[in-house]
Amino acid sequence: MSEYSNLSETELQTVIDNAANALKEKKHQKRKEVIAQIKELASSIGVTVEINDEIDKPARKGKKVAPKYRNPDNESQTWTGRGVAPKWMQALIAAGRDKSEFLI
Repeated sequence: MSEYSNLSETELQTVIDNAANALKEKKHQKRKEVIAQIKELASSIGVTVEINDEIDKPARKGKKVAPKYRNPDNESQTWTGRGVAPKWMQALIAAGRDKSEFLI
């Protein structure tokens, strides 16, 4: 452990990055070995196995939703109708108004 106390911050970060990359590679290699074993065992009993060996899953992309309601007092404030209602909508509903009045 004392060998690391003599390293600079950049050198320590390089050591950490190298260790993280080595760990990632070992996990990837182990995964490939396990998948090969599974396929071998499955073929020994006459079964085919399809394994998705994607490591990084694609990020989910949300769709933009068009606004459904507009604040009559401030035209720039809109709401899609999803999630928690904005404060301006909550105030109007609390005042006894119906949200259908504010449909775009």
